[in-house]
Amino acid sequence: MGIVGVAKRALVGQKLRSNQLGETLLPKRIALPVFASDALSSVAYAPDEIFLTLSLGGLSAYAFNWKIGIAVVLVMLTVVASYRQNVHAYPSGGGDYEVATVNIGPKAGVTVASALLVDYVLTVAVSISSGVQNATSAVPWLDGHEATAASVLVVILMALNLRGAKESGTAFAIPTYLFMGSIFLMGFWGYFKYLFGDLPQVDSSKYDIRPEAPYESFAGLAMVFLLARAFSSGCAALTGVEAISNGVPAFQKPKSKNAATTLLLLGTIAITMLMSIVVLADLMHLRYVEDPAHQLLLDGKPVGAGYEQDTVIGQLAKALYGETPLFYFTIACTGLILVLAANTAFNGFPVLASILARDGHLPRQLDTRGDRLAFSNGIVLLAVAAVVLIQAFDAEVTKLIQLYIVGVFVSFNLSQFGMIRHWTRHLATETDPQERSRMKRSRVINAFGLAMTATVLVIVLVTKFLAGAWIAIVAMILIYLLMRGISRHYARVADELAIDDQDVMLPSRVHAVVLVGRLHKPTMRALAYAKVSRPNTLEALYVEREPGASDRLREEWDELHIQVPLVIVDSPYRELVRPVLRYVKELRKSSPRDIVTVYIPEYVVGRWWEQLLHNQTALRLKGRLLFMPGVMVTSVPYQLQSAAQAKERLIEREKAARRNNLRGPR
Repeated sequence: MGIVGVAKRALVGQKLRSNQLGETLLPKRIALPVFASDALSSVAYAPDEIFLTLSLGGLSAYAFNWKIGIAVVLVMLTVVASYRQNVHAYPSGGGDYEVATVNIGPKAGVTVASALLVDYVLTVAVSISSGVQNATSAVPWLDGHEATAASVLVVILMALNLRGAKESGTAFAIPTYLFMGSIFLMGFWGYFKYLFGDLPQVDSSKYDIRPEAPYESFAGLAMVFLLARAFSSGCAALTGVEAISNGVPAFQKPKSKNAATTLLLLGTIAITMLMSIVVLADLMHLRYVEDPAHQLLLDGKPVGAGYEQDTVIGQLAKALYGETPLFYFTIACTGLILVLAANTAFNGFPVLASILARDGHLPRQLDTRGDRLAFSNGIVLLAVAAVVLIQAFDAEVTKLIQLYIVGVFVSFNLSQFGMIRHWTRHLATETDPQERSRMKRSRVINAFGLAMTATVLVIVLVTKFLAGAWIAIVAMILIYLLMRGISRHYARVADELAIDDQDVMLPSRVHAVVLVGRLHKPTMRALAYAKVSRPNTLEALYVEREPGASDRLREEWDELHIQVPLVIVDSPYRELVRPVLRYVKELRKSSPRDIVTVYIPEYVVGRWWEQLLHNQTALRLKGRLLFMPGVMVTSVPYQLQSAAQAKERLIEREKAARRNNLRGPR
């Protein structure tokens, strides 16, 4: 095995056979951190966004923080209940895409898919950028290098996921559970202190907040708009809920039941964590603003650029624990879960992309499983897209968050509408009273879910469109158009490749042409191969680029008594490709029902740099001849000594690989 092979095995592990796919399925204890880490991690930045937005209205606007938290919780409960219906009705893994395609139509399905693909990329970018931002509370030297650090983390996450869902899930389970434990511990300790009247205030509690125009009065339409904007930012907590419906095939049996249970666990845990942080921050009089240097006031004066603002969790943990190991443990777990939250997208994006590729909306390569039975091409594509986004926005969560959640709420709405049509269609044929009652109840849940998610989508579009949401919408439109174009291409190719009556008819004759540059072993092998294939006619073609250059070739031809006619065409402009193409076109024109087979002698070399010294003309010829109808191109290889040595090395590698496979995966 070469260096590249050893590096690949070290990166992704030993190959898995196709029949080992069942071994990669996830139990609920692993599926929860794999598919729910995005939604669970949102409690690390959703409260930040609520407080950040409300701060524009000044300190008086903070009175609404827990009320907005309750509104977000209500939406989350509705969405979780709705998706529990989805995983039972559509367990194949298509999720919202399948629901919309089956019940509304292919265009709606592609719309949902484009929204989800954009949202998955944003999930990776936002989660990892937020994780790096949280880490700066404990690691100040990261300040100014967030984009580079985030990009490196994306690459590491990509490498882990290339090893397969089960291995990556096992690696991510412990940090996810540690984060849950750290937040529950912080909440328990904070409320314990509150009950005994010993709850400390955060450091920022001493500051006042300067309201921003036009929210100084915090009344009327300005107040309504600001509250709606804060609510839409808080709804970032809902992202990732849909990932479980896309990942049902990855669960152990019974798949639908396990997925529905995981959804319920996700909703319960995320809601508890979110509200514990929001209420605790309110009790500890936390201040969190977008521009602390100018918005935070002490005795009526701005604090200035020297003030460093920690995240909401960072401020709470520091006030409750001080700079003790528990503080650093909480910050470390928060930063880690935000990075690992991107793993939800690394599990959802490749599966969705594979389904879209299977349906002809994306390149077929995305439906290919890698060595570890993961959709490797989709994983790499997601990582590249996320790195581009992180670099473009310099890993600033405040900028990225404005693009966020638009896509997921587009998919929520179309999915809920599709499920309503699903239940209505089945009710038309169902006669069992109990089953009809269950279907009607499910339809009511989905109808309520549609009403809630549609309201949120309108609020998000109104409050975030100019702030950056338009970029996500444009991206969705472009991906939609791209997928429609790919679909049309595949449909057109399928029509062209369909067999008709003419394809059953054999060509009248086969005319073989062997290209000759000079008389040597590769040319003789090409002539011999052409003869063995028994064409109706056979001739050798030489292009004379210099006057008299063919004289020596004619003499050698006659001396060796080669029983193949030698045709020499003149090339006054010293070209090679054009005269060959012209000659082949004349053959086709003279007998359109004939097939012309062109044999091209080629060297096979063993080193990459040797390839640069040979076969360049052959490549150009093949590239042009392949576009001519009725013309077949056959390369006749001749192995040079370096190729034979390369072949021996390849045989040794294959033997070593077989020995490793016999030992089994480590």
